[in-house]
Amino acid sequence: MQSRTHPIVLLTSNNSRELTEALKRRCLYRGWTTPSSSTSWRSCACTLPDLHETVARRLVEVIGMVRALDLKKPPSIAESIDWARALLLLGVQEIDADTFNETMSVIVKHRADMDVVAERVGLKLGSPADVA
Repeated sequence: MQSRTHPIVLLTSNNSRELTEALKRRCLYRGWTTPSSSTSWRSCACTLPDLHETVARRLVEVIGMVRALDLKKPPSIAESIDWARALLLLGVQEIDADTFNETMSVIVKHRADMDVVAERVGLKLGSPADVA
């Protein structure tokens, strides 16, 4: 049996590797910028409707702080959704410094990046004891 249409294949890239010239010749290219906060929030809300809105909005805010750092690999939308899923499964009601430090490996993939993110973002979140 033969297909009536040719498949459409989408390749994504974060520009961490160079694509071959042959591949570039055979593809249409569309550059994307880092998604806005509202786009990220909608992606989480659509994918995980059970995630509390407060947690989803805070997640997007924290992801924005992490993406603003000079990291080897900033978190993508996929990692944002993975983190949201993890927070949902853990029953997290609030993203504080402790929760962030315990779960940041979902969005930060390199050891050197983890140290930078823990120091710069984790401190901004504060711990519950800091608030009291």
